[in-house]
Amino acid sequence: MAIEPGSKIPSVTIKRANAQGGEEVDPSKLFAGKTVIMFSLPGAFTPTCSAKHLPGYLAKYDELRGKGVDLIACLSVNDAWVMQAWADQHQVGDKIVMLADGAAEFSKALGIEFSPPHMGVRARRGVFTIVDGVVKTVELEAPGKFEVSSAECVLQKLA
Repeated sequence: MAIEPGSKIPSVTIKRANAQGGEEVDPSKLFAGKTVIMFSLPGAFTPTCSAKHLPGYLAKYDELRGKGVDLIACLSVNDAWVMQAWADQHQVGDKIVMLADGAAEFSKALGIEFSPPHMGVRARRGVFTIVDGVVKTVELEAPGKFEVSSAECVLQKLA
């Protein structure tokens, strides 16, 4: 079962992608004291993730920050090298924190893991609003859909 509003972000160690291969981070500590929008997705370089999900958050970065969002994070079950290559391709820079959940530990702790055919364990597509380490909203997509987790939908709810 997926994490629910009112729950604290679980403490696990994953990687924050960077040019050196990633640094270990604990999202519960990274998100402490901040208003965070974290979007999760099945995989870097996949069609919807590359064409819509990540680019949407990049395009709406200034608007999200203007609504009081301190940090935008992208979570995927990929290694830090893949997440960094994907970030580089999209010119993410320091706008979005790329969280590499290589062993799916964070995704499992959030209860958002699933196993599509021939892909292993992945994170479901969704978005979370987190304030000072506590989940305020959870929006998970139906399989194969991209309707509720876009940056545009988040902005409408933050209004």
